[in-house]
Amino acid sequence: MRVVLDSKRRLTVPVSLTATAPGDQFDARFDAEDDAIVFRRVAAASDWLTVLKDCPVAMDDLPRRRRVLPRRRKL
Repeated sequence: MRVVLDSKRRLTVPVSLTATAPGDQFDARFDAEDDAIVFRRVAAASDWLTVLKDCPVAMDDLPRRRRVLPRRRKL
C-alpha cells in the first residue's frame, strides 16, 4: 500500500491498514539501509512503576535534588 505526502507534509494512513484513534502517539525513525521511515506505536498508558523498574540507572545513583527553590531572575 502506498501513502502519499500532501502539500502540508502530512501522511494519512488508511483506516483499513491499522486500528488507530486520534491522539495515538508514534515513534518515527529513518532507516538509512532500507531508505524507509518506520513508525512504531508508543504505549498510551504506561504504569509508572513498570517504567521505573526498566530504568537503567538505579535511583540511588542519581544526584540529589536541591531543596532550595530557584530564584526569580530579573529581566
